[in-house]
Amino acid sequence: MKQHKRHLIYFLILVSLDLLTKLWAKTTLRSNGPYDIIPSVLKLQYHENSGAVWGILQGKASLLSVFTLIILAALVYVYFQIPKEDKFNLLKLIFVAIGAGAVGNMIDRFSYGYVIDFIYFELINFPIFNVADSYITVSSILIIILGIFYYKEEDLAFLDNMFKKRNKEDK
Repeated sequence: MKQHKRHLIYFLILVSLDLLTKLWAKTTLRSNGPYDIIPSVLKLQYHENSGAVWGILQGKASLLSVFTLIILAALVYVYFQIPKEDKFNLLKLIFVAIGAGAVGNMIDRFSYGYVIDFIYFELINFPIFNVADSYITVSSILIIILGIFYYKEEDLAFLDNMFKKRNKEDK
C-alpha cells in the first residue's frame, strides 16, 4: 500500500509539471514566443493541437477524451495486477508516467478543447509536442526495451492469467 501512495504522489507531480509547463507556454510563448533554445535545432513554440499525435483526428477532442478514459481504466486495472515483486517496480513506474501523460493531455482537452504543445525539433521538422507526450513516448519505448531485454516470458504470465480468468468466468 505504501508503494501505491508513493506512486500516486509521483503521478500528481508529473501531471502538475506537465500542466505548469503548458500554462507557461500559454501565458508566455503564445504572446512572446517562439524562443530558440538551440538555433535551427530546438525551439519552444506555442501550438494548439485539437487532434491527437501528429495532428491526426483534428477537432475530435471528445472522441479522444473517451478513448483516453478507456485507456486509463485499462492502465489502472493492469497496474493493480502487476506482481508485487521488486523486478516489476520499474514497470509500475512506467505505467504511472503513461497515466500522467494521458491525464495531462486529457485535462487540456476538457479545459480548452485542444492540447497545448510547445516543444519543436526544428532540425528534423518533428511535430510539436509537450511534456505529457514525452512521458508517454519515453515510457512506451521503455516498455518495449523491458519486454525484449529484461522480462522473460514467464515474468509476464500475469497478463495471460488476467485474460484467462476472465474467459473462464464468461463460460
